[in-house]
Amino acid sequence: MEKRIITISREFGSGGHLIGKRLASRLDIPYYDKSILDRIAEESGYSREMMEEDEKKAKNSFLYSLTTAFGSTGNGPDYLSINEKFFLAQFDYITKLAKEGPFVIVGRCADYVLREVPGVINVFVYADKQEKFRRIVNEYGLSREDAEKGLADIDKARANYYKYHTGQEWGRPVNYHLAFDSGYMNIEGCVDLIMRYVELKNK
Repeated sequence: MEKRIITISREFGSGGHLIGKRLASRLDIPYYDKSILDRIAEESGYSREMMEEDEKKAKNSFLYSLTTAFGSTGNGPDYLSINEKFFLAQFDYITKLAKEGPFVIVGRCADYVLREVPGVINVFVYADKQEKFRRIVNEYGLSREDAEKGLADIDKARANYYKYHTGQEWGRPVNYHLAFDSGYMNIEGCVDLIMRYVELKNK
């Protein structure tokens, strides 16, 4: 099977992180997720904690901020927030990875960042609330209280982050090549499904 760049966006508790790691292992290609923040933070000089906190403070849109920063009244890059500067660094980093070869990446708006790269396959993984709750408690080891809070807050934060930086709706089917309910399969089955899709797309 031809190895490709595969991006995975996922609802909290859908198993997307586990699916991505297993997929990369079976394809024998690199795997990236939020851990790339550490590498970019080291290169940019910002602390990861500060940048993650600043991500929650988006008010308008990233495109609006860019227009303001580089418009007639803006001050260029210095006008951008830490989050916005960091997203630009993240954009450049993921784009650089795409020039080096195939990989699997989970989250980080990678489907949008790589939207003009030929051959990229974008996947969205979701599941019903009860299945996500079960996985969060049984597989992630969170308490029932933390699981309930996560279901309420984390996907909302992901949607806001995606909307802010891309101007598009997170989870909208048109943004992905393959979207499926992980509640009907185990992790290996989900990986099989993605690999089969890649095989069919290669024909």
